Amino acid sequence: MLEMALHILDIAENSTRAEASLVEITVNEDLLHDVFSLEIRDNGTGMDKETLERTMDPFYTTKKVRRVGLGLPMLAQAAQAAGGRFVIESDVGKGTRVYAEFKHSHIDRQPLGDVAGVIRALILGNPVVDFVYTHKKNSHVYSLDTRELRQGLGDVPLNHMEVLNLIKSNVADGLAELDEHM
Repeated sequence: MLEMALHILDIAENSTRAEASLVEITVNEDLLHDVFSLEIRDNGTGMDKETLERTMDPFYTTKKVRRVGLGLPMLAQAAQAAGGRFVIESDVGKGTRVYAEFKHSHIDRQPLGDVAGVIRALILGNPVVDFVYTHKKNSHVYSLDTRELRQGLGDVPLNHMEVLNLIKSNVADGLAELDEHM
């Protein structure tokens, strides 16, 4: 994977397969301390200790279609290559937390990529799951919470094409606004 957005997609899809009803995605760009971090938390089924230990084995996966599980090992490698670290924590019945930290200015840090498209794709493919996307850049914050959107939309589903296009546009505009503050 060449972009952070693709890591987000992969891990959030893992969360939905683990029956999460809520997936929280947080990107934090702390330019003062030269840190770029990505955290994804879910309230899915979680993993037992044995499964958690095996998640970093690229030849282990719980997926039925693809017999390799490269997503987490690739994210861990990307973090380490960019002067950072990787942490995964999970509790059965409570959910999972994936955290990757990178040196923001490191030449090998992957770009963010099309996160607006990824958020749109996640909602399209998982219309009953709630997603919270928060992006912090120094003291400025952009956030999208599908629970709030559901309240405002009433009977209109999140995966309605016009709603999806508005969500993608809102995320893209919110991220562009964060960049303007820098």
